[in-house]
Amino acid sequence: MQIPQQLIEKYNRPVPRYTSYPPANFFTTGFRPEDYVRVLEHSNTELPQNISIYIHIPFCPKICYYCGCNTHLTKDQNKMRVYVDALKKEILMVRGYLDKTRKVSQVHWGGGTPNSLPIEMIEEIMELVHANFDFIEKPEIAMECHPAMLDKTFIDKLVALKFNRFSLGIQDFDDKVLDNVNRDPSILPVKELVDMIRSHGNTAVNLDFIYGLPFQTEVSFANTISQAIEISPDRLVTFSYAHVPWVRKAQKILETQGLPGAEEKLGMFQTGFRLLTENGYDAIGLDHFAKPDDELSVAFRGKTLHRNFQGYCTRETTGQVYAFGATGISQLESAYAQNAKDTNTYVKSINEGRFTVEKGYELNPAQKIIRHVINEIMCNYYISWSEAAQLLQVSEKEIMKTVNYEIQQLEEFSGEGLLTFTDHELTVLDGGKFFVRNIAASFDPGMKNATQKFSKAL
Repeated sequence: MQIPQQLIEKYNRPVPRYTSYPPANFFTTGFRPEDYVRVLEHSNTELPQNISIYIHIPFCPKICYYCGCNTHLTKDQNKMRVYVDALKKEILMVRGYLDKTRKVSQVHWGGGTPNSLPIEMIEEIMELVHANFDFIEKPEIAMECHPAMLDKTFIDKLVALKFNRFSLGIQDFDDKVLDNVNRDPSILPVKELVDMIRSHGNTAVNLDFIYGLPFQTEVSFANTISQAIEISPDRLVTFSYAHVPWVRKAQKILETQGLPGAEEKLGMFQTGFRLLTENGYDAIGLDHFAKPDDELSVAFRGKTLHRNFQGYCTRETTGQVYAFGATGISQLESAYAQNAKDTNTYVKSINEGRFTVEKGYELNPAQKIIRHVINEIMCNYYISWSEAAQLLQVSEKEIMKTVNYEIQQLEEFSGEGLLTFTDHELTVLDGGKFFVRNIAASFDPGMKNATQKFSKAL
């Protein structure tokens, strides 16, 4: 599908990614550790009852210039030891406020580079989690892994700890692209790594890629995606590079090499989209692709796909997110709470028996309505106003008033072939999927006078 140039120019403007609502840059420093204790206790009374655990490992032996994550450059295992000890203490501190009958449905390790941590320390953390929490029958236990630090021994030990999903951050198969962004390639052929993981059975593999980096072209990205299709991962992600040098100064280095423009980036996405969907993958949400029998594909077809800071998930694995480690963001039903970003500050506070929350946000009833509408559009490309009203226990009229429902705006989107709508529902069309962030933002009253900075939509 060819997207008209005028739409690219019109909609390539800064809008939130909506991994949360409100977005993280709306969080305030007025949210204190004592507020966190209060919302932790309150979360026991809210749905979903399942617990999703996020563990943040900030350490990286090398900083990739494109990275927008909170990272700490080190190979010092003594620093890692101090951090892990504090993280274990934080897990036990939070556990004391949670209902013991609640079960864990998801564990996700992110970073940084989680697999830069010695396996013995990973074992300690997972053994602590398993000893202090009950799990649902088939939880998802996942780790984001750098393939440059992954081998058979490490994989075997992770599987022994019940990890069943591996997300390999490939980013690109072109060594020139990787070298320019300071990213080491996989130490083993990626196909071999995938085969090693799958040899255990009941394990799944994601391959993650980024488009919009220097030296990437539509042709080169097509070659990368074609190689990925040959490897045949269960899921594949094509992230649009978010250029936010005001947040991550290292990204300015990439400007000297020349970043692809919006039209070039869209061409890369469209090419990847075409190749993947022509080769048996379903397009899921904003940037994921999954095989038809994957649980995400099943959830998407049933319009029950969900999303949190860790990515897309199903109703079965959806839980309120309790985050551990520096910069971790807990994503509860009624509040968000973010830990201190500085590792030393984090360790000091936890070792003194104090939560290290430095900012957060408590949602009011109207914001929960807006969040639901935006999530449905971002995840399922669809919303039924009657179903939303039933779930939220408010009238359709109240929902539409809360999200500043504007027929004129929807007619504009419709006229451009981005969506269809009636009085009862809204469906994003294939052409609108490229601009779903813009569509979602039209239902966000907070964007009217927003002063926060966001990455561009394309």
